[in-house]
Amino acid sequence: MADTSRTRRLPRLAPIRHGTPVYRTIVVGTDGSATADKAVEAAGELARACGATVHVVTAYPPVRSAVLASVGVAGGVAAPAWLGDDERVAAEEVVRRAGERLALTGVSAHTTARLGEPADALLATAEEVSADLVVVGNRGMTGVRRYLLGSVADRVAHHAHCSVHIAHTC
Repeated sequence: MADTSRTRRLPRLAPIRHGTPVYRTIVVGTDGSATADKAVEAAGELARACGATVHVVTAYPPVRSAVLASVGVAGGVAAPAWLGDDERVAAEEVVRRAGERLALTGVSAHTTARLGEPADALLATAEEVSADLVVVGNRGMTGVRRYLLGSVADRVAHHAHCSVHIAHTC
């Protein structure tokens, strides 16, 4: 009896030559939490194994319209430069610390704090630096916020132009 089941052939991968890095540029997201630190560690381990550079990214929220209204900024009028500085400074500190931890282990790291949503920040950075890999953690938002906005890992996995590694972070 002939086998009528369909078999799917996997594409043949090119052999990896000795000394050729699998990944050259890795992007990892962090919010400074313990679970995000595990994703940064995973990216660092991969970078050390491949000789890759890591771009550590965090996102910070835009100034809300209620805040703008409370300081008298209306539509069409530019917000004062100092609005949002606290969020930006805190975000820069988060990525600076993560970058320093990677540097202590011998990994070349660049840091970026971006205005906007976490998944958008990761995807934009990955495009800009032509990343070979994006590393995200498998834990983050929970409850209603995750339902409404979707998880960062899910959005990145579905929209990244490159491979995505979802690190087990809990």
